[in-house]
Amino acid sequence: MTEQQPPRRHRTPAPAAPGRPPRGLGVDRTAHPHEPPTVAPPVWHTLALLRRVFTTEAEPAGHYIEARWPIVLAILLAVGLYATLPDRLTFGPTWLPPAVELALLLPLLVTEPHWHPAAGWPWQRGVSTLLVGVIQLSNLLSLGLLIAGLLEGSAKTTGAQLIVEAGKIWLTNILVFGLWYWELDRGGPRARHWRTPRPPDFLFPQMSSPDLAPPGWMPTFVDYLYVAFTSATAFSPTDTLPLTPPAKLLMGVQSLISLLTLALVAARAVNILT
Repeated sequence: MTEQQPPRRHRTPAPAAPGRPPRGLGVDRTAHPHEPPTVAPPVWHTLALLRRVFTTEAEPAGHYIEARWPIVLAILLAVGLYATLPDRLTFGPTWLPPAVELALLLPLLVTEPHWHPAAGWPWQRGVSTLLVGVIQLSNLLSLGLLIAGLLEGSAKTTGAQLIVEAGKIWLTNILVFGLWYWELDRGGPRARHWRTPRPPDFLFPQMSSPDLAPPGWMPTFVDYLYVAFTSATAFSPTDTLPLTPPAKLLMGVQSLISLLTLALVAARAVNILT
């Protein structure tokens, strides 16, 4: 007969000191990878928020989180470029458009780090679109004032100053259209966040050659900013093609603005320098 083993005695954890978890029972992190631990929840939530803000990660549920700092940086850079323009290239008080843009950006920063639909605030898409529209309108007015001054001969500037001013407007044009493309493609960042079945507005190389991209690849703001840069320099699509009429219209308008900025203003600057 097989000798029976004595029953195994279960070890009872030692009583915990006040404010500490029981000895030998550590923090349970197996319930959900994104669930905060049972100790120091304020610190964990702070670290999780920073991780969401400054990283781009794929989620197992079929959606992804896009880092927001490139978008915020682009908006702040556009605001700073406008604030450094001379008074003759601004419409009304110089501080007014930057103040309006920062006032529109602040509620987006506070209420939702990634602009996805789970928060349940549909007004955020309207506020972000209005923000980009204000930046676009301010930049167009500055370009119009610059061209009008050149045509009337009232611009008392040197060639170097004219190149710097036109460069600021041209760079803002790239930033603002990168934001437009980011807001337009597949219904905007919220729809892309949840991978809604909408046809794309832009055909990226990774979409036609999936083997060149990681699984579940989705374009981020940097990809749209690159599309805006190539459209502003080549005046035509390069590696990314517009597929829908709104995308083609936006790309055509951007190329026209860049052509006016680089051709007319640069020609005038060269004339002054020579």
